[in-house]
Amino acid sequence: MAPQDDVRREVALLLRRLNVELDAVGQRFAHLHGLNRTDVRALVAIMDATRRGEPMTPGRLGEAVELRSASVTALVDRLERVGHLRRIRDDVDRRRVVLEMSDSAMAAGGEHFGGLAADLAAAMEGYDDEELAVVHRFLLDMTDVVTRHARES
Repeated sequence: MAPQDDVRREVALLLRRLNVELDAVGQRFAHLHGLNRTDVRALVAIMDATRRGEPMTPGRLGEAVELRSASVTALVDRLERVGHLRRIRDDVDRRRVVLEMSDSAMAAGGEHFGGLAADLAAAMEGYDDEELAVVHRFLLDMTDVVTRHARES
C-alpha cells in the first residue's frame, strides 16, 4: 500500500471521529432541550437557510430533513410548542408560511455551541488563507459525498 493511501485512510478515520464528536455535542444539546435528532437537524436547516438569506418553508424543511408532509407538520408543531420556532406569513404571498427560529432558540444554541465556535475559530488561526481554501473545498466535497450516501438508503 502506498504511503498516500495510508494518509487517505487516516483522513477518512479522522473524519469519522470528527463526525462522532460533533454528533455527541449535538446530542447533548438535544438532551438538554428535550429535542430529538430530527428536531436538531431541522433547527440547523432553518438556521442555515436564514444565514443564506433563503426563506425556509415547511416543504423545504421536509426536503432538508427527509420527512413527508404530515411528519413535517408534527415536527413544526412540536418545535413551535416548545418555543424554538415560529411560523410567519410571507409578506409577498400571504398563503405561504416561512419558518423562523425563535430568539430563545438562537440564544440556547449560542450558549451551547458558542464556546465550540470560538475554539474552532481559534484553532483555524494557525492556517493561512490558502490552507483554509483547501480545507473549505475538501469539506464541501466530503459533505457532498456523505449527503449523497445518506440520501441513497
